[in-house]
Amino acid sequence: MENTYVLYDESKEAIILDPGCYEQAEKDELTDFIESNGLKVVRLINTHCHIDHVFGNSFIKKKYGVSLVIHREDEATLRSVEVYAPAYGFQSFEKTEADEFYEEGDQVKFGNSVLDILFTPGHAPGHVVLVNEEQNICIGGDVLFDGSIGRTDLPGGDFDTLIKSIHEKIFTLGDEVVVYPGHGGTTTVGKEKVSNPFCALSK
Repeated sequence: MENTYVLYDESKEAIILDPGCYEQAEKDELTDFIESNGLKVVRLINTHCHIDHVFGNSFIKKKYGVSLVIHREDEATLRSVEVYAPAYGFQSFEKTEADEFYEEGDQVKFGNSVLDILFTPGHAPGHVVLVNEEQNICIGGDVLFDGSIGRTDLPGGDFDTLIKSIHEKIFTLGDEVVVYPGHGGTTTVGKEKVSNPFCALSK
């Protein structure tokens, strides 16, 4: 129940974010979509590196010959997955290393599109979200959900840091910006600012 995103525009260049595909059927669904739409995958990005968001990293890198880009603060999170994956029953997990690192203020460019990188730790030490405010898009990972927030009881998580990330980075975006989270359905910045029980702004 993890959301993998394929972003593309009229150029047909595409980026893949947080490939949670582990079973072959999941991999086939993803590649079939890419092939049926005639897309050219140019980059692989993790908003953060918890196990459910990185299952398909190795597969995507091999399949499309692309680089994996993460925030440097989540490199240890990525490397730890191979240690605990068997304990969760994922014996076939294939580890992979990051090829590039992005920082706050960097941009992800593909085709005719540009996404801004915002550093949003709290759920994971190196969590980022990707934003195009002109198109009202925020790929939010596990920071903010419809009526909820990311858990902070995992290694490197911190509740106060997460709330600060939401208030200072996401809630400063336009109210119309649609948040595409790592789990569940979409929401908007405006809705969560007034109704989220964990982080709504007091009036």
